[in-house]
Amino acid sequence: MDTEGASSDPASSVIEHRAYARVGLLGNPSDVYYGRTISFTLGNFWASVRLQPSDELVIQPHPTHDLVQFRSLDHLVNRLNNEGYYGGVRLLMAICKVFHNYCKDNKIDICGDNFTLSYDTNIPRQDIMSDSIYAACGLSFILTFQTGLSGSSAIVCAALSCLLDFYRVRHFIKVEVRPNLVLTAEKELGIVAGLQDRVAQVYGGLVYMDFSKEYMDELGHGMYTPMDIGLLPPLHLIYTENPSDSGKVHSTVRERWLNGDKFVISSVLEVANIAKEGKTALLEKDYSKLVKLMNRNFDLRRSMFGDDALGALNIKMVEVAREVGAASKFTGSGGAMVAFCPDGPSQVKLLEDECQKAGLIVVPVDVFPSCLNADEFRSLQI
Repeated sequence: MDTEGASSDPASSVIEHRAYARVGLLGNPSDVYYGRTISFTLGNFWASVRLQPSDELVIQPHPTHDLVQFRSLDHLVNRLNNEGYYGGVRLLMAICKVFHNYCKDNKIDICGDNFTLSYDTNIPRQDIMSDSIYAACGLSFILTFQTGLSGSSAIVCAALSCLLDFYRVRHFIKVEVRPNLVLTAEKELGIVAGLQDRVAQVYGGLVYMDFSKEYMDELGHGMYTPMDIGLLPPLHLIYTENPSDSGKVHSTVRERWLNGDKFVISSVLEVANIAKEGKTALLEKDYSKLVKLMNRNFDLRRSMFGDDALGALNIKMVEVAREVGAASKFTGSGGAMVAFCPDGPSQVKLLEDECQKAGLIVVPVDVFPSCLNADEFRSLQI
């Protein structure tokens, strides 16, 4: 949740917050398997939510993302084929419900006036079928607002921040608990995912996360450690605005893990340990080690999920980066890649040239710093 860039107009009592796209640097997808991850927020893309007091409670549709009026039947069908059925209104409604219920259950007073919620986002959209995270119940979902950058949870996260300020209850709801509320809101909509994205977006900046079972069982959340974003080397984001094959084959990794598959269990453990090793590598600024860890992270994921589930386009993006000697891996479950060029600007130029030939977009990563205020940081230390 963004404090820099958040606004509160005393004259109109308008509240606005941003939540930023998330890049999973190391360890994903072990967050849903009691693992560890390192993620950071991406200043290049964000979702913003605006709350304005009003006589009635209104959830305002977005003029583009919640389109209900079309030029023709062809327009409607093309829109659904490209962007799916769902916009952001359902996300705003879900977090309002979860916030209300949490406050009621914990005897937090939120009596007050009504409001109008609206949102906007510039996070690249791509309809992708996620991996086994979304197959926990044997279901498959096509989700909008994501290019592996966690766009849906960004909307929910920004809305929660608005609600915390509108009802002046930020100090009553612990920072560590807020990602759970964001995830619960998404689960209301049938979205089955892990906490990693929500932690990164609530905390902002660079965060090391340990989701060990003992923490999850005892605390209900993991142990989250903010890190200095200055530890990161220059990174690049690779994605495409016109996906063709981003992976639409149902994966069985989740059920295999639940059934005790030794290969999957050992692979997940190694992915989790990659994040642990990555934390040390970043603290020591051992970027040659970071290259190896990023590449190994993707290779393990590929061996677990298989090429059909990952999708030819996603694999192509990784391979384009590797052809010029850059490290590359998914930012999330696919759709976008994070790349690191250890040889500097000349290698970056090679990467840009190869991406242009392949019809891919490559942009420098702008890491957005932590969005917690001083009181929230003190509460984490306590």
